[in-house]
Amino acid sequence: MSATGKPLQPIIIKRIKKAGHAAHGGAWKIAYADFVTAMMALFLLLWLLGASTEDQRRGIADYFNAPVMVALFGEPGARATITPLPGGGMDLLRPDTPLETRPEQTQEQRNDWALRQALMQYDRQRVEDLRLKIEQAIQANPQLAEMSHQIRLEMVQDGLYIQIVDEQDRPMFATGSPLVQPHLRAIVREIAVSLAEVPNRMSLSGHTDATPFGRGALGYSNWELSADRANAARRELMAAGIPEQKIARVVGMGPSQPLLPEAPFDPRNRRISILVLTQDAEERMTRSIAGAGVSPLSSVAAPAAPAPTPAATQPPTSPPPQGATLGSVALPPLPSLAPPAPAGR
Repeated sequence: MSATGKPLQPIIIKRIKKAGHAAHGGAWKIAYADFVTAMMALFLLLWLLGASTEDQRRGIADYFNAPVMVALFGEPGARATITPLPGGGMDLLRPDTPLETRPEQTQEQRNDWALRQALMQYDRQRVEDLRLKIEQAIQANPQLAEMSHQIRLEMVQDGLYIQIVDEQDRPMFATGSPLVQPHLRAIVREIAVSLAEVPNRMSLSGHTDATPFGRGALGYSNWELSADRANAARRELMAAGIPEQKIARVVGMGPSQPLLPEAPFDPRNRRISILVLTQDAEERMTRSIAGAGVSPLSSVAAPAAPAPTPAATQPPTSPPPQGATLGSVALPPLPSLAPPAPAGR
């Protein structure tokens, strides 16, 4: 107690310990940047509205209100009123090159297009099923199964490409002539059974190797021989029940399209090709021939009877599997003009 008799008051000393502050967040900077960007966009928009004319603003509004395809590719009628804004710069609304003007399709045209696509898909599937059917028929026939390595089936752009390939010890034709051998007749007639079940038309072509034959290009050569052999295959198909109307084209390719380009003298280059055309491929071929001033397909099929005089062939520039159209017409067989044949033809 103190001298006066009063109790002493305790002395309290407060010591404040200063600690480090927590890190301040930077979220306000992002919000501020968004605000500044929005204000800049606002003033830029106000400036553009003041600098553009009524027609320009209407054109911009039409651009953003148009359907997606018009917005992406443009519509010539709508773009005629759009001009670059003052100040220069590239006009992003105009393409570098003018686009083809295409009228808007009607519902009927769109339905026709969809129907055509469905029919093309169905036709393609039918040709693919034909390939499987021919493969099964070959395997089911013991005689043809032994020669299956001489029969090649391939789906190409224009349809089913069937190749019957020659062999050194089993030639398809008599040496240097279009005389059909029995095993080729068996193959062609077995294939014809399946071909008769589809309405698709066919293009036949004959091929030879590069061995010189006959009197060269001015006489009876590989060109005439290949055309005669293609015609012989056509006659075998017709004898098996294929109507003449289904033969779209018969051509002689000579040695121009070897199966083995690295070995032009190989006997496997001698072959008969049957291209079963899809409907689309047949229409394209018809347009191509009609555009070249040649008679329609129905008139270029080879005649059933041989003619007494040769017809000239024109070598094609591309093989049928790549979808090329050939301008050659069918050639009748010319057995009376063939000279004595060399060995190995």
